[in-house]
Amino acid sequence: MSRAMLSQIELGQSTPTINVLWKIARALGVPFSALISDQSLGGTSLILAARAKVLTSHDGSFTSRALFPFDVPRTVEFYEITLAPLATEHADPHPPGTVENLVVTAGTLEMVVGAERHVLATGDAIMFDADVPHQYRNPTDQQVILYLVMTYIEKTG
Repeated sequence: MSRAMLSQIELGQSTPTINVLWKIARALGVPFSALISDQSLGGTSLILAARAKVLTSHDGSFTSRALFPFDVPRTVEFYEITLAPLATEHADPHPPGTVENLVVTAGTLEMVVGAERHVLATGDAIMFDADVPHQYRNPTDQQVILYLVMTYIEKTG
């Protein structure tokens, strides 16, 4: 990624894709959520769906919505993910010790973790070490909705 692109993102002149944000977070050594969250003062937090930040892949086939604010150090992040029909999203390895736990709430998901391939139907869940390349694939013509809990070995935020 060029310095000019980073500058445009920083100045709000360009909107980064999910993949670009993941790469920036990895380069900075911070969790993905640190780049998408608003800091608040604590207490009760209400996250209205209509005002949520939804990050979308460059082609619009993959969306990710943080389901809680990131205002205190934490080891867990919670996301709602949607994947369009026949779409695939590739994920770079996360820091060592990172674990992903997800459950499919609608549709069928093919999850590839390293060299392993798993097919999950509605209601199925999977937990895996996310420090290897992995991908989310929708092999059907129906949208997939899943909820993802990402757990880090060290506190972030």
